[in-house]
Amino acid sequence: MNRPRLVFLDSSTVDAGDISFEPLAALGELVLHPFTPPDQILPRCHGAEIVLTNKTQLNRATLAACPGLRLVAITATGTNNVDLAAARDLGIRVTNVRGYSTPSVAQHTLCLLLNLATNIHRFAHEADAWARSPHFTRLDHPMREVSGLTLGIVGLGGIGTCVADLGRALGMNLIGLQRPGPTPSAQATPAMPNGIPRLPAPEFFARADFISLHCPLTPETEKLINADTLRLMKPTACLINTARGPLIDESALLQALKEGRIGGAALDVLATEPPAPDHPLLRANLPNLLITPHTAWATTESRIRLLQGVHRNLSAYLAGKEEPDRVA
Repeated sequence: MNRPRLVFLDSSTVDAGDISFEPLAALGELVLHPFTPPDQILPRCHGAEIVLTNKTQLNRATLAACPGLRLVAITATGTNNVDLAAARDLGIRVTNVRGYSTPSVAQHTLCLLLNLATNIHRFAHEADAWARSPHFTRLDHPMREVSGLTLGIVGLGGIGTCVADLGRALGMNLIGLQRPGPTPSAQATPAMPNGIPRLPAPEFFARADFISLHCPLTPETEKLINADTLRLMKPTACLINTARGPLIDESALLQALKEGRIGGAALDVLATEPPAPDHPLLRANLPNLLITPHTAWATTESRIRLLQGVHRNLSAYLAGKEEPDRVA
């Protein structure tokens, strides 16, 4: 029996030298390309039965030009880099991996929240200033206890719920953003099964001391954070985004930060990735703005779980079974 040809178009997106591809190699003839430029996508896909991609784009033309392609395994949860409609039309299966990064993203979110609350990032970068202090400590930057403050969560799925549990453990009050539409009862505030009250946007943005975004990017949520919602926030409130960059109107956020209309922001994602070197948020140099390079998901444990999920999907496909995470 011929071994299937597996081509990974951008393996460096999941491997920092600490990941083993041996389980995937056992399934077939595995070819690893650390990165694939646009003009090499089609040549590298041609002749493959299975293509793995993290961020490399697979459009209709590419899929149609690969008659031997049977499965696209997305090594991520998001599927916007693959034309799912075209895959269905062409009879190509598509899988992703769900839930692998929940602990990692929740941990990163909490890290950003605590940095904003305590200004640890500022003190750590000014360690030498301690020696010039006349006291045993420094009080140059404000610090807040998060216990008793309100954490507002947009999107109470797996990651949002995990973040809520961490916030609750720190003594924070929890609220969720109510989806648009009529409330179930005019007399009661609707709540999720975990007991977190869901509030309409005006009340949600006005009450939260920290707002953390964990919702998917849809036409309804694109630029959810904009000039109007930023105006509703407390001047001390902080925004955290470890979900998708286009959830935020970046120019409106930058203006609010510069004018001190909100307390701060911590972003792990931007609308365009990788961003241009002259991206306004990267060049802003604001003490109340933290940016990490889309690393919330990327702990070693998370990436191991990711490839385990890919292996489950490929094993099911090769055994003639339904893939656990099939999306097309």
